[in-house]
Amino acid sequence: MPLIDTHQHLIYPEVAGYGWTSGIPALSGAFTLPDYKALTEGQIAGSLFMETAVDDADIRAETDHVAGLMAEEGSDILGLIVSARPEEEDGRFVPWLEEVQAKGAVGVRRVLHVVDDEMSRSETFRANVRRIGAAGLAFDMCFLARQLPIARELAEACPDVRLVLDHCGVPDIAGGGLDPWREDIAALADLPHVRCKLSGLPAYCAPGTASAETLAHFVDHVLEVFGPSRICWGSDWPVVNLGPGLPGWLEITRQILGALTEDEALAIAQGTAREVYRLT
Repeated sequence: MPLIDTHQHLIYPEVAGYGWTSGIPALSGAFTLPDYKALTEGQIAGSLFMETAVDDADIRAETDHVAGLMAEEGSDILGLIVSARPEEEDGRFVPWLEEVQAKGAVGVRRVLHVVDDEMSRSETFRANVRRIGAAGLAFDMCFLARQLPIARELAEACPDVRLVLDHCGVPDIAGGGLDPWREDIAALADLPHVRCKLSGLPAYCAPGTASAETLAHFVDHVLEVFGPSRICWGSDWPVVNLGPGLPGWLEITRQILGALTEDEALAIAQGTAREVYRLT
């Protein structure tokens, strides 16, 4: 059952700056599309490129470069989830939204754990997220576990937008932080327009401990409150190299999906991704 990877990062240092990776040896250097394809051969039905939090000045350069890669035969990139700044006034944001749609965008992301918590509470931000939904695109929500109540506030303010919570809300797996994460995830799951991305979790484990068993309490809770039909899968490569690496995460994923019914596994592997990002 090949997976649709809804969280494929690519790092091309000659194209853009990635200041956030400074001082992280596992993320130094280039991580290219050929590298990714070599690691995933035969296991991925297609991928969505996820913006890689490049330096602000390089957002357009990253988008243009990966749009070019997507156009190449055999790329298997099905669409782009691009970086955007919904905090900008309409005069700057709307033209960018129109531009990226023409380049193959199926979604938008703004990383929200690196900015003031009040940003997503502003009416400008929320109005622009609603514009993302009106344009037919999904919005990926990237919040830390402590920010999940803020994520719910944003979701309540944008009821007509297809929202995807990245990385299951970044639980503290190494510290056994089930609560209040568990309650806050359930509160988000009460909103039917929110989906959850099964991604990133191996990097939140203590070094050398990532396994299906280590993740079980967290994965089981997400499965219970969202259900497989509202969960999609993502590799979070190359950030997954902070844990067991992509081959290790693929093996853990197979164990997780193997414990489900075929229909449930297919929903997580492909079905939810196709629905939320409107893939053909």
